[in-house]
Amino acid sequence: MSGRKKEEGLTDLTLLGNQNTQYKSDYAPEVLESVDNLHSERDYFVKFNCPEFTSLCPITGQPDFATMYISYIPNKKIVESKSLKLYLFSFRNHGDFHEDCVNIIMNDLIKLLDPRYIEVWGKFTPRGGISIDPWCNYGQPGTKFEEMAAHRLMNHDMYPEKVDNR
Repeated sequence: MSGRKKEEGLTDLTLLGNQNTQYKSDYAPEVLESVDNLHSERDYFVKFNCPEFTSLCPITGQPDFATMYISYIPNKKIVESKSLKLYLFSFRNHGDFHEDCVNIIMNDLIKLLDPRYIEVWGKFTPRGGISIDPWCNYGQPGTKFEEMAAHRLMNHDMYPEKVDNR
């Protein structure tokens, strides 16, 4: 049988295939898990779309809903997708502003993965007649990815009228 071998980063996984998964209802970065990137010699994007992200307003406690877009260029590690799902679910009762949630997610993934490049975009549904769509990115310092991050930030959403985010 071909495919990834246990010794290729699978031995530390605790969530995938576990039928007794616990769904944390408050912010839980400790659930994030990673595996070895078997293609670290190549630059490539990994993209996740989470259309059911929820968090709470830190003042009113009202729910906020978003589609969370995460894109990254891996280095030595990739995030295990079930752990990412559980991590994003853990924001369910977390009270923070939209901008904070997006930056917290990016910071936690940087800490876990040390990616070459990462961007996180939260497209929140309108509340009170206004939507907030924070976007942040990061490129490894001293590399072409730092330059890429600066370029993408300076050119991000230059034509918002062409973006259908609802």
